[in-house]
Amino acid sequence: MSRRSEDHATPLRSEGKRITMFDVRELAGKRIFVTGATGFIGSHLLPRLSDVGAQVYAISREERQDIRHSIQWYQGNLTDLPTVKTLLRAIKPHVVYHLAGHVSGARGTEAIVPTFQCNLTSTVNVLTAAQAVGCERFILPGSLEEPSAQGSEGIPSSPYAVTKWASSAYGRMFHALYQFPIVMLRVFMVYGPAQRDLHKLIPYVISSLLKGQVPQLTSGQRAIDWIYVKDVVDALLASALAKNIEGKTIDIGSGKLMTVQAVVQIVARSMGYDGPPAFGAKPDRPLERVDVADGRAAEALLGWRPKVSLEEGLKRTILWYAQNVASCVSDHALQCDRVSFRDPLHSQLDTLRQG
Repeated sequence: MSRRSEDHATPLRSEGKRITMFDVRELAGKRIFVTGATGFIGSHLLPRLSDVGAQVYAISREERQDIRHSIQWYQGNLTDLPTVKTLLRAIKPHVVYHLAGHVSGARGTEAIVPTFQCNLTSTVNVLTAAQAVGCERFILPGSLEEPSAQGSEGIPSSPYAVTKWASSAYGRMFHALYQFPIVMLRVFMVYGPAQRDLHKLIPYVISSLLKGQVPQLTSGQRAIDWIYVKDVVDALLASALAKNIEGKTIDIGSGKLMTVQAVVQIVARSMGYDGPPAFGAKPDRPLERVDVADGRAAEALLGWRPKVSLEEGLKRTILWYAQNVASCVSDHALQCDRVSFRDPLHSQLDTLRQG
């Protein structure tokens, strides 16, 4: 296990001193540009920004509109630098959240080009364009998959990991060379409602159990720091408001480890599933990293700490999928007529709702 220390924000408060909380209403009227706005985290961030009165601008590869929130959508590709420059010159954002990317743990060579283009090329383009228009704060979320040490532990574990690592390096360079007001958040394993990619572990397990199928899993021995999506959004909001944090890298996680196997067992038990999941049915990925968030900097500099326990977060997540299973849009989306609730499962979900 490694714990990142260099390049991290140093806690500035003395022990016992009251942490500073930020009033998100200070974002009212601010022009805020969000990439990756249709993704898991972005779809939770956008309504929070809109609700506090921010002027929210979002980009998608496909034409979109939002009738529920006052969000201005643009269509475009972030790998095209002229498009990005034109867009940011028009918006002149005070704050940029760069959440866009191709998230994949695949180790195969087929993942190299898509992750390079969607993650690194887009990041360099958005950084370049944002620096040119003089934004006040640029928030760049990183990943727990990024290496945090030298030597063998400093080797990226996947094409995705190396692009996130390089993106953070570009962020540090922009701050050092150009005094660019960037903040890098090293976000750990995010989970929660409305994660529509059913290949991801928790959505996959829940949707499999909802269909009465046995989840086919790896050994489940990897220990992970899990963090609920609403807590991550709180950290993103705080990172737009906190003072004197430019150039810092701040861990956003629970500070606790739990194995995949233990999390799956909690989900299965909560859903009333009485059989063992098929651990070991799939091979473990090579070079899996085990790391845990150091929350001291987030607490000291952002006034942030996670509020939602893993058990509570999983309960909320299970209920969302039970109620919205047919709306999970992807190439492997569930169909309503294929969902079969067994009596014990149905009863257990009723218990969760009442609790």
